[in-house]
Amino acid sequence: MTQTFEKITRSLVPSLDKVLGKPFAVLDDGFVRVVDYLGSDASIVQAARVSYGKGTKKISQDRQLIRYLIRHRHTTPFEMCEIKLHVRVPMDIWRQWIRHRTANVNEYSTRYSEAIDSSHRTEQSAWRTQSQHNRQGSGGCLSPAIGRRLSNREAELLKLTSAVYAERLLAGVAREQARKDLPLSTYTEAYWKMDLHNLMHFLELRMDPSAQLEIRQYATVIGREIVRRWCPLTWEAFEDYSLDALTLSAKEVEIITAIARGDRKLALRLSVKHEYVTDKEGEIKTTLEGKELEEKLERMELPMPWAVK
Repeated sequence: MTQTFEKITRSLVPSLDKVLGKPFAVLDDGFVRVVDYLGSDASIVQAARVSYGKGTKKISQDRQLIRYLIRHRHTTPFEMCEIKLHVRVPMDIWRQWIRHRTANVNEYSTRYSEAIDSSHRTEQSAWRTQSQHNRQGSGGCLSPAIGRRLSNREAELLKLTSAVYAERLLAGVAREQARKDLPLSTYTEAYWKMDLHNLMHFLELRMDPSAQLEIRQYATVIGREIVRRWCPLTWEAFEDYSLDALTLSAKEVEIITAIARGDRKLALRLSVKHEYVTDKEGEIKTTLEGKELEEKLERMELPMPWAVK
C-alpha cells in the first residue's frame, strides 16, 4: 500500500524574523536576543490535532483552540515550539535564572576565557530597602543621599576587584583561580534554549510583581518583545489565563461569595476559620495568606470584611 503525505513546510514568523539577532537592551549592559526558533502558533494547532496539514483555515478557530489548550492546561502541544536566546546577565540574576532546569544551556566559561569586563552598576536612586513582609523581597528606595554614597562605594569596589583580577592574570595565575573574587554583579553570557510550555512557566514566575526587579526586566523583554511576536495567539491566551489572571483557593471562593452576597459577618467568620485573619482578644490581625487575599479583593474592588471593627 502506497502512503501519501501532505507537503511539510517550515513555520516562519516574519515579525520574529525581523528581530532575529537584534539585541534588546536590559539593565545597564545586559541584553537578550533571538538566535533561532522552531515552530509557531500554527505548530501548536497542528500538534493538538495530530495532523500534518495546515489545520483550520480560519485564524479564529486556531485562536479558540489555543485558548482552550491553555485554559484546560493541555501543555504538550506548546512543547512543539522552541526558542534559543543569547543573553547577557549579571551572575547574581543568572543564579535565579538557571534554577529553571527545563532548558538547554551553554554558558560563557571563565575557566577557558577571561571574565567579561563589565559589571551591573546600581543607580543612586535604585537602592532598595529590605521588605518588612517578604524575607526575599524589596521595599521602597533609600534616600538619594544614602544612594549616592552606596553607588560611590560600589564604584570603588568594582574598580578594586577588576584591578586585582587583572593583576592575577598578569602574574600568570590560572583563569579558574583568578576569577574567585569577582563580584556577583559581573556579567556572564549564555545560550538558553527552551520549549514554549516551560518558557511560559518561567515568564509567569519571573514577570510576577513579587519577582526580583532585575530578573523581571529580563522576563518582560522576553515576553513582550519576543514571545508576543513569535506566537501572538498563545501570548494573548497566556496573558488572559496566567499572567493577568487571579487564582482563588476554595477557601477564598467561600469568603468572596459571602462578600458578594453582602454577608460581611459571615465573610469575617470564614476569614477567621480559614486563618486569613486572627481574632484574639478582640484584635483582628491579617495573616500572610490574608494579605494576599487582600490584594485580590482590592483588584476586584471588593471590601475587606476584616477591616470592619
